[in-house]
Amino acid sequence: MSDPKALSPYDLLGGSPVLRQLVDRFYDIMASDPRAAGIHAMHAADTGLIREKLFEFLSGWLGGPELFVQKYGHPRLRARHLPFAIGEDERDQWLICMYQAMAEIPMDEGLRSHLEEAFFRTADFMRNKE
Repeated sequence: MSDPKALSPYDLLGGSPVLRQLVDRFYDIMASDPRAAGIHAMHAADTGLIREKLFEFLSGWLGGPELFVQKYGHPRLRARHLPFAIGEDERDQWLICMYQAMAEIPMDEGLRSHLEEAFFRTADFMRNKE
């Protein structure tokens, strides 16, 4: 049985304000880092809606409020990404942006390591092309 007082990754990260900072920084890096040009091109010029959706998804994914599920239902993450050709290059571009955004946010090294592994597994699961 798990400890009900144990803090979630969402709490350990710093909750909503820090998660918002992480998501905004992620998309700012995607827009400015030439190594992410491929995945940046997959996004609309106005990233307001997708920033909000990632924030809402990550809130629940990290153990905080299930904002995405409350609005849209089950994330069906892989199905939502099928319209986009995602291979190892695209996965790695996404990870470059997320890892850089994470590097700019103070956090416990254990949490950072846990999140890097979890983000890798999730990003790798999105691959739908060779």
